[in-house]
Amino acid sequence: MTALVVDDEQLAREELTFLLRSFPEVRVVGEAADGPGALDKIEELGPDIVFLDVQMPGLNGLQVVREILAQGRPIPHVIFATAFDQYAVEAFEVNAADYLLKPVEKDRLGRSIRRARELVRSPDRDSERMARLLSRIRDHVRQPTKVLVRSGMHMVLVDARDVIFATARKGGVRIVATEVEGHSNYKTLDDLHSTLSDPHFWRPHRSYVVNIDRIKEVVPWFKSNYQLVMSDRERTEIPVSRGQTKRLRTLFRL
Repeated sequence: MTALVVDDEQLAREELTFLLRSFPEVRVVGEAADGPGALDKIEELGPDIVFLDVQMPGLNGLQVVREILAQGRPIPHVIFATAFDQYAVEAFEVNAADYLLKPVEKDRLGRSIRRARELVRSPDRDSERMARLLSRIRDHVRQPTKVLVRSGMHMVLVDARDVIFATARKGGVRIVATEVEGHSNYKTLDDLHSTLSDPHFWRPHRSYVVNIDRIKEVVPWFKSNYQLVMSDRERTEIPVSRGQTKRLRTLFRL
């Protein structure tokens, strides 16, 4: 079986890859350090199984699976790696290909591989099973409803759905919402995007996180690039990086 290892921590990837060398029936064909990288590697390599970290900055493991399902692509058998407590892990195992509780133990990994081997022998990749899994665990991933925005002398709590976009500024992250704009307590966009943990927030460019529901226009730009016009008062124009153009076309069927 071919396997892809996805985790934002290099040490965790190295440890899992080392453990997998003890199982001759598994061949690690690649690694990824974040969600977008996982999507690219899954499409490029077509692994049988993916060892996927649940909580990663930018695009978490659950969002990676949702994205594959939304695109209608064949989905590999996913074994989530998680820091959830053992009760939650056992509750979800009925629908997951499997869960591994961090730190991963070799014996437990062996059971996961045996389970994956049985699934790989099946002619169908059970997307419905993964969809049920995601619906069950949605509430177990932190999705804060409020974001703190510092505006002048005020500290305003903003509903996440009212955030229009956020941009990296020297020394922090600036948030523009429907009623207020200012600086947040997040140091990087990765931190903010990871904490929001909502598929409606997208990273079209390394310097921006946008609320997909707050995009007003998509404007064709030079060399097949695009700009997003947001719904704030300034109608801010945000570039879409070349690497995110495919995601934009998928979102709006361009």
